[in-house]
Amino acid sequence: MVTLRQIERWWETGQFDRIARLLTEGRYEASIRLRLELAKPAATAAVIAIRLDELAQSYTPLMTRMIRVILSAQEADGGWGDAVCTALCIRALLCGQGTGQAIDRGLNYLRSLQREDGAWPHVPMRRMPGDAWVTAMVLYQLGHDPQFVQSVRCQKALDWLHEQIDWLDADAGKLMRVLTARSGRMQAATS
Repeated sequence: MVTLRQIERWWETGQFDRIARLLTEGRYEASIRLRLELAKPAATAAVIAIRLDELAQSYTPLMTRMIRVILSAQEADGGWGDAVCTALCIRALLCGQGTGQAIDRGLNYLRSLQREDGAWPHVPMRRMPGDAWVTAMVLYQLGHDPQFVQSVRCQKALDWLHEQIDWLDADAGKLMRVLTARSGRMQAATS
């Protein structure tokens, strides 16, 4: 069993990979690509905050510290570097019924980055091709939030993923199965 103190120690020594392995092990979103994303301090801080919220530990000083890290890493365009990191950071900020300008700016960033076909690219440039894992990960992280669903074209993104079904890698396929089960809730949020 890992304690908050151990996570704090690993954070202090920059052991983001260790934190990533621990906090994503056995979860649907676990993948090599996510672990690469978690090499960024803001993404790791977001996953820590999300897990603390899931464990009803939002009141801890570590949670406050992670939220500060996330807020200070937000870029001028409203995002946190790319679509996946932005989705993780927004989800962390939404913990505990979070609201505010940082969330609104992040949602605007995701809306501006979303391609016309509904997908999000791996590289934060709208003209780049859509990436199935990135699109699935963004929807996996935020598809339950009504504000997100109303901000972007969720149904279009789901339709795009369904069109790519024969080309999905194992990681995107895992997320797609969860998203298919959740899609009724996403559609209800848009009504």
